[in-house]
Amino acid sequence: MGSPVVRSPGDLRPHRVLVELDFIDLLEELNEAARVKNQSLPDAILITTTGIILAGFGRWRLAVLEGRTGVHCIEYGISEEESLQFILGYHKPRRGWNAFVRIRVALTLEAHFQQRALDNMRAGGRYKGSANLPEAQRMDVRQHIADAAGVGTRNVSKVKTILQAAHPRLIAALMNGTLSINAAMQFCTFPKGEQLERFIRRSEDREINKVIRRCIARPNEETTSTDVASVLGALQQHESRHPRSVVVQVSRLQRTVILVGRDLLGGPLSQKELELSEIPRSTQADSVQDALSLGPG
Repeated sequence: MGSPVVRSPGDLRPHRVLVELDFIDLLEELNEAARVKNQSLPDAILITTTGIILAGFGRWRLAVLEGRTGVHCIEYGISEEESLQFILGYHKPRRGWNAFVRIRVALTLEAHFQQRALDNMRAGGRYKGSANLPEAQRMDVRQHIADAAGVGTRNVSKVKTILQAAHPRLIAALMNGTLSINAAMQFCTFPKGEQLERFIRRSEDREINKVIRRCIARPNEETTSTDVASVLGALQQHESRHPRSVVVQVSRLQRTVILVGRDLLGGPLSQKELELSEIPRSTQADSVQDALSLGPG
């Protein structure tokens, strides 16, 4: 049971694991804290007796920025390991704390769970001398990690593999939710350099398909060329002058749609000659550019 206290913001701090992993999304919580700061009864910051913040990172950061001398807190007498489990449990349903983030945080508790398993076995007189756990206990440790993260044990094993084998930019995509654990596992079957190329290509393909679906769903909102033969002829001429500049991609859609690049519209075969209109910027997802920004450097 927590106890209400007033503490100086300078005496509080995020859990060291969240700092080391750079997992504190302060900006989002800071905006929320600023929105509700004038409420008559603002939520208290949840902390441990040693000053580790369990919940309310944004309210704490706002108090620091405003130079407040004291903030209302609820204090819990729990250990550092227990505090991390509390944080995971509290933030499971919250935005930004996806399965990959939670598993990566929970994996930092692996040594703690292993030591606890060893201590339990030694206390029962069933284990002596070795520092290695039998298979059954290793599986039990994995289950504890999965329970802390709120996921299945298979995803724990997958994330451990990903952390060893994945390109750093894929790790970043997993953290922000633009890549799933299962998709990352597929990329991990390739060398790291090829992983990035395949990820960028996949992101581009997905966004192209989104644009195609929008065009098909709203055929009357866009002015499109009715002279298909002219378009195909222009593409053929462009490819002959610039080999490999035209790419044909097979889509699952039951309709053929031609997307014309700016290189063709800006050339001798102008937009006016082809009677084409450019897809408005508002209909294009930003994820393609986001994926391209994941390239080296």
